[in-house]
Amino acid sequence: HLMDLSGDERKAAVVELGLPAFRADQVSRQWLGRLSDDPNEWSDVPAHARELISGALLPRLLTGVRTIDCDSGTTVKSVWRLHDGALVESVLMRYPERVTVCISSQAGCGMNCPFCATGQAGLTRNLSTAEIVEQVLAGARALDRGEIAGGPGRVSNVVFMGMGEPLANYSAVIGAVRRLVSPAPEGLGMSARGVTVSTVGLVPRMQQ
Repeated sequence: HLMDLSGDERKAAVVELGLPAFRADQVSRQWLGRLSDDPNEWSDVPAHARELISGALLPRLLTGVRTIDCDSGTTVKSVWRLHDGALVESVLMRYPERVTVCISSQAGCGMNCPFCATGQAGLTRNLSTAEIVEQVLAGARALDRGEIAGGPGRVSNVVFMGMGEPLANYSAVIGAVRRLVSPAPEGLGMSARGVTVSTVGLVPRMQQ
């Protein structure tokens, strides 16, 4: 997926498709800047290039299973099915001065904390960088399209406090953090101060 790749890797992947490298930046700006997941809206990209890139580099990662909302629609919990049937959850929480998305880094969890239902269920698998980032983008698109109570808005904070132990999926989580905080067109351009990675205490990874 495009979000699994760095900016240079995206350009290389697009060149392999027989397209100019700059198409990677154009599509990245659509996907991350304009939050457009519909290739038909990418008016600055030729139709044949949209078809090639979307077919090869933008497979569907999350399929909505159900949503539960509370706080008059300003808090929305989503259950997503991944391509292999694994289920994960994310939560969008809108406050007066910020919007936070709580995301999962694993399907299930292997830490077995006695107070946690996810831990008791065990680990299914790690998520990819793109699967992690797409949870944030799903919330960002819903806000941008006015689908969350309170009108259009933007995600200001991300917390890795959903399903899974983030530091047990270190490479994918760090990749996701880089996509979130890198400036466009490589990332969403969020403030690093707005991203929190929570851990039960995997000390070697914390030091890393």
